[in-house]
Amino acid sequence: MALIKPVKGISPKFGNDCYLAENATIVGDVAMGDNCSVWFNTVVRGDVNSIRIGNKVNIQDGACIHCTYQKAPTTIGNNVSIGHNAIVHGCTIHDDVLIGMGAIVMDKAVIGSNTIIAAGSVVLENTIVEPGSIYAGVPAKKVKDINQELIKGEINRIADNYIMYAGWFK
Repeated sequence: MALIKPVKGISPKFGNDCYLAENATIVGDVAMGDNCSVWFNTVVRGDVNSIRIGNKVNIQDGACIHCTYQKAPTTIGNNVSIGHNAIVHGCTIHDDVLIGMGAIVMDKAVIGSNTIIAAGSVVLENTIVEPGSIYAGVPAKKVKDINQELIKGEINRIADNYIMYAGWFK
């Protein structure tokens, strides 16, 4: 069973039909929606501020979700995939987003809907990522607009697959 701990009397809350890997860690002021999954060696640490996670969100192996004390909570919308070893810190991620493997999204960044942040990218503090785009690089910059095929073929496919994968472990 995942390590789930209260911090300062506040315990994580989970929606219906969530999968939490046995060695995932979820602590403090975390609220997660329905059909979410938190995978192996992942940390979701709501100790210094709040973390709000929508429905149908997968946080893949080794990812770290955190926030900044008294400055920057973390908010993640619906239908979001956060890739292996990504860091999502004190930022806002809107609906229908793919954060690639090893990407870093820093404090007060805002990731618009229908967006892909490429693997290994670094979205700097206070960056506003426009909806419907692909950002890549260090620091991350817009490389192109996203088309409907990528939204269905990548963003939705990965989110749907992770619901299936979670079912294998329940």
